Amino acid sequence: MDEQALVKQYRDRIRKRVLSSAALAAAVFFLAILDVQIGSSSIPLQELIQTILRGPNDASSASFIVWDIRLPMTFTCLFVGASLSLAGLLIQTITNNPLASPYTLGVTAGASFGAAIAITLGFAVFGQIWIGVSLSALVMALSVSAFIFYLGSRRSLTATTLILVGVIMNFFFQALQQYLQYRASPEIAQIISGWTFGNLQRSSWISTAVSSVSWTAVLFISFCYSWKLTALSDGAERARGLGINPDHLRMFVFTVSSVLVSSAVAFIGTVAFVGLISPHCAKLLLGDDQRFLIIGSSMFGSALMLSASIISKLMSEGATLPVGIVTSVIGVPFLFFLLMRSRD
Repeated sequence: MDEQALVKQYRDRIRKRVLSSAALAAAVFFLAILDVQIGSSSIPLQELIQTILRGPNDASSASFIVWDIRLPMTFTCLFVGASLSLAGLLIQTITNNPLASPYTLGVTAGASFGAAIAITLGFAVFGQIWIGVSLSALVMALSVSAFIFYLGSRRSLTATTLILVGVIMNFFFQALQQYLQYRASPEIAQIISGWTFGNLQRSSWISTAVSSVSWTAVLFISFCYSWKLTALSDGAERARGLGINPDHLRMFVFTVSSVLVSSAVAFIGTVAFVGLISPHCAKLLLGDDQRFLIIGSSMFGSALMLSASIISKLMSEGATLPVGIVTSVIGVPFLFFLLMRSRD
């Protein structure tokens, strides 16, 4: 095949990926609008646009519903889904394991334990229990990340070691959380259990701000390291041949992924399977080029979270079903599909 044919083939591939990314962005926008409209009281599109244009200071009930309840939930869906999916892509890349996810790091288990401690002790910040719970979850998740980073700095942290340490952290903090639930009163134990479901009713503009800032920062970092990540996805030996230190790259990517996961789960709780499913969907649509996978995985994660939010509203009347339950129901059959596909 001559050089012109190769260039044309490359340009056609890039054009196809750009068009696919644009279609995916349009789907995310449509789902976001639909998510704001749907609820215990549906809001027509025209009324929704007028309410948004009037701003948050309008005294109408529609303004309160849209600006204080639904928009924070929708934007939290967008950025939490994008964060978990981007973290899942990065973790799968550095571990070279298609079944790896943010849960592999043990960070989510640490966040759940931190939240359980705050709930048990009634820890409040500025008189608000939910801020204390979110802060405790964030601090504990970052502490787990710092501990794993310390282990990695003492000795070379290979992909296998990273997964094993994550499994150990998961079992350890799950055991501690179960002990707290066992010792707590039935009411407190129920609250702790409810936090682990991933409930969007805990969304706020604060959760939106934290998750959006962390996702934007890690997205920029990921683009800067996209060619190194693409090389690492082809194997550690190939990366070394291109002058890349795989161990240093793994530790750096692990650190930023941990911060991303921590900020995502600190407010609404743990959400299963988003970080596992979305990167694979993006690879099926966009290929293995990290430049497209980074933003594509993020959009798939947002789309999955928004879809789960819409389904949870439609399935429950008067209350929102925890979104973590919906993503788990969706994720289990997809996990079986990945297992069967990896055997082939």
